[in-house]
Amino acid sequence: MNAPPSLTDMIQRAQSGDDAALKGVFELAYEELRGLARSRLRKGSPHALLGTTALVNEAYLRFAQAGRLCVEDRLHFLKYASHVMRSVIVDFVRERVAQRRGGDATHVALNDEILSSAIGGEREIMQVHEALEELAQQDARLVAVVEMRYFVGMTEVEIADVLGVTKRTVRRDWQKARLFLAESLK
Repeated sequence: MNAPPSLTDMIQRAQSGDDAALKGVFELAYEELRGLARSRLRKGSPHALLGTTALVNEAYLRFAQAGRLCVEDRLHFLKYASHVMRSVIVDFVRERVAQRRGGDATHVALNDEILSSAIGGEREIMQVHEALEELAQQDARLVAVVEMRYFVGMTEVEIADVLGVTKRTVRRDWQKARLFLAESLK
């Protein structure tokens, strides 16, 4: 009995022009994205203002709209997916902030505690995003570690596999990135 093809196999077939494989990649990718988002949201992420399904659907649409694959294998896909999910979350927060400033204005009475926690979460996401833009000028790998850990919730082992480094290197990168972010977010 034949085992189903892996995501890496499907990516390689799709890059050689197989349209059915491209469709299969997106189907497998959707499940990978759901797993990543579910894992992150289960850990009590500060951006739970965006549900698993909404996050996955938007990330999936961004993959599908590209119409071609710019990844080499499953690990490269996971790295790219973490970047796409970060982008989805940041765009969602920007849209909410714009709406709060008057876009589609309708007044709704909210519990002050809920409102302040939502605004705090949005503010934190935007501050982290801006700090990461600055950090990207210095060390792109640190940014990748933060994207995969903070925005997607991947473990040190998963991140090490994706980046092709040791778990200890990921831990050190995470510590460096956290120090940079702490200094930037003061």
